[in-house]
Amino acid sequence: MELPPLQSAPGSFPPPAPPPPPAAGGPGGTPARRRRWPLAAGVVALALGAGGVGGVIGAQLTDDGGVSGPSSQAPIVADGGSGLDDTGTGVMSLADVDVAAVAEKVGPSTVTISNLVDDQLLGTGTGVIITSDGEIVTNAHVVNGADQVRVRLDGETEPRDAEVLAVDAPNDLALLRIDATGLPAATIAAPDDVRVGEPVVAIGFALALDGGASVTTGVVSALDRTLVTEIGALGGLVQTDAAISSGNSGGPLVNARGEVIGINTAVATGNATRSASNVGFAISARTLLAEIDTLRAASGGETPAEGFLGVSIEDRNDGGAGAVIAEVTEDSPAAEAGIEVGDVVIAADGRPVSGQGGLIAAIRDGQEGTELTLTVLRDGERLDLTATLVAREAE
Repeated sequence: MELPPLQSAPGSFPPPAPPPPPAAGGPGGTPARRRRWPLAAGVVALALGAGGVGGVIGAQLTDDGGVSGPSSQAPIVADGGSGLDDTGTGVMSLADVDVAAVAEKVGPSTVTISNLVDDQLLGTGTGVIITSDGEIVTNAHVVNGADQVRVRLDGETEPRDAEVLAVDAPNDLALLRIDATGLPAATIAAPDDVRVGEPVVAIGFALALDGGASVTTGVVSALDRTLVTEIGALGGLVQTDAAISSGNSGGPLVNARGEVIGINTAVATGNATRSASNVGFAISARTLLAEIDTLRAASGGETPAEGFLGVSIEDRNDGGAGAVIAEVTEDSPAAEAGIEVGDVVIAADGRPVSGQGGLIAAIRDGQEGTELTLTVLRDGERLDLTATLVAREAE
């Protein structure tokens, strides 16, 4: 059943109709012979469908004598404790947040990104400055298909040429750089410093409307969500009820201190049989920090091999959470770890796995040599099994 597209203004990124779901197994192994990945009903990613499905790719787009390669600066990461109230024990409420102060702090680090093909504007998205010497992160789908990318800084009228250093389409992130210094880099929240119920502010150029960035508020609705898209599974997502629209793609979702807890990437829409209200998703700070290193390495031609576990999986059909192992490849890391057909994987490295997508994302984000500990249920017994991923062979 096709889902209705989001309405969008000219210049923003409208989402495409979702294609058939991909085969189960993905980076983990061969396609499952039974139930395939379900595309979550009513969920549409904001123009997901970027190229480079094979993983992280170096994508240096311009070479005009300006900057070359990634920054040597480390992103600014907060110490923690940002979601607590004044007592240090409870979660801060939305009423306690000075939204204007948050917007004033994060606004200068939020940029407009224009995707051009043959000097024609294809779409507009948002990005976040992460180093003072011009490094910027955004969604992969914001720069997908561009032969030229331009960035306009807060308070400026003229765009600057940007170099696309690398793109990771399955994780929907891209790393850009402009020739500039002294920029106001955003602060990224500590990876474990996000709580359900804490207030958040989303900032971005919604619908490519004239004027400055849009600011919306809400709370963290849930953590560790997985969204299955046409090119894979986005895992570890932050769910929020802050309004996110086309054009917000690649922009920051920030906490009460103005620290980036995620990069806005997708929204849910309703259809004839199911309603969806204020359900948005952001790539978590944890994923973002790991991806910055991966994208920097990819820009220098050091793209790591994608991890391979050697399983096919399917969803549970008894109402429980987890992913069911449907097949185990002989002599694979899964087989050597003692994983068996029928095992129900409920966690990967201590993080909950609620369905196929969560396990697929955990495997895909691993690299050759990564040790992945899976918590499984087998005949009512809970087991921790550790597998060392190997390089996935090119298809």
